[in-house]
Amino acid sequence: MAIEARETTKARYEDRSAASRALWERATRSLPGGNTRTTIFHEPYPVYLVSGEGCRVTDADGVERVDFISNYTSLIHGHCDPRVVGAVQRQAAQLMSAAGPSELEVELAERIEERLPSVELLRFANSGTEATMQALRAARAFTGRETIATFAGAYHGTHDYAVAIPADAAVSPGAAGVPDGAAATIVVAPYNDVEATRAAIEPRLHDLAAVIVEPVLGAGGVIPAEPEFLAFLRELTKDAGALLVFDEVISFRVGYHGAQGEYGVRPDLTALGKIIGGGLPIGAFGGRADVMELFDPRSPRRLQHGGTFNANPLSMAAGLAALDGLTPAVYERLGELAAELHAKLDELFAGAGLDACVTRAGSLFNVHLTEGPVRTHADVLASDLALLAELHLAMLGHGILWTRRGMGCLSTPMSSDEIDAFVEAARLGLEDVRR
Repeated sequence: MAIEARETTKARYEDRSAASRALWERATRSLPGGNTRTTIFHEPYPVYLVSGEGCRVTDADGVERVDFISNYTSLIHGHCDPRVVGAVQRQAAQLMSAAGPSELEVELAERIEERLPSVELLRFANSGTEATMQALRAARAFTGRETIATFAGAYHGTHDYAVAIPADAAVSPGAAGVPDGAAATIVVAPYNDVEATRAAIEPRLHDLAAVIVEPVLGAGGVIPAEPEFLAFLRELTKDAGALLVFDEVISFRVGYHGAQGEYGVRPDLTALGKIIGGGLPIGAFGGRADVMELFDPRSPRRLQHGGTFNANPLSMAAGLAALDGLTPAVYERLGELAAELHAKLDELFAGAGLDACVTRAGSLFNVHLTEGPVRTHADVLASDLALLAELHLAMLGHGILWTRRGMGCLSTPMSSDEIDAFVEAARLGLEDVRR
């Protein structure tokens, strides 16, 4: 019956996505796997999108879905938000990019620093990957050490030091093509486990440059850090003379002052991306002035940091418009909607007799097909990931766009109507995959 249900779900998906399938088959002749983002691929093939408005997207077959991905959390105001579109249009007619700074980057830096008191100086880049890469480079240069500690299930981008995981770590081995020397400088510890983290890091304390952590483990399952865990990391790095780096590329959307404001922990450096660009490419990293001054071009020991499109006026204008629309009241409303979704999904799962739970932080959520609680990435890996993938495909057939791993997010155009649409699609999807 399970195989029959899978085939029915797949057939329904394929029946509604003939144009996407044709595009994917065409794409495989020029793009490996048919796209340029590993994270957006899923079996049998992804839908190809042609338009978006508010919290809805339309694919190449004319099928409309409610978007609970929002380009992996970056479109917090949804698609084609009039404020953002207007700001980009006005700026595009004036100056798109040039070999010189603009007042817009000053304004956006000031806006971010107002929200994140830990960020005394800041630099822009073009992605979260670049942001974490530069933050770790700064930590190594500032401390004169090499070792970086990170956590199982963390995602800090795709640069070598983000994917160079030692083969004996509690996650998959490091990526092919990354030098062995990179993996040798990385220590991986279990998230939310103080004693195991202490044991993993202590042998390398003398060479510890930084601990990089997501206050909310995003791609690893939207797992909020336990307060005592972050407090421990703050104390450990301070005592060791190392830097505490918060990766808030995703978690900056959980509150007006980011996750660090919610937890009351002040990191030394913070990496940003996603919502600060209003939907356009962006990254940023900043923190303590004495560390960030390494990037001052007037410094005799400066770190080189360039990028043709760093702080480009279009991304700056879009980012300013997006942040202007993110008031404390907006964050509160998003949190209330997410809590409503959480409660309704709990009720659905209980009524279906299904071992399932939801992790949540602000407007971020993740469905896990396990009894829970989910505190670490090991808990995520122990859940029913195969059934979750089937549910994802089934819900695509019922009008919901979200991620194969169960992660989703809310956007400001959403209301209780979209919450109910998600829950109803989950109900129908469960019927499909369990019949």
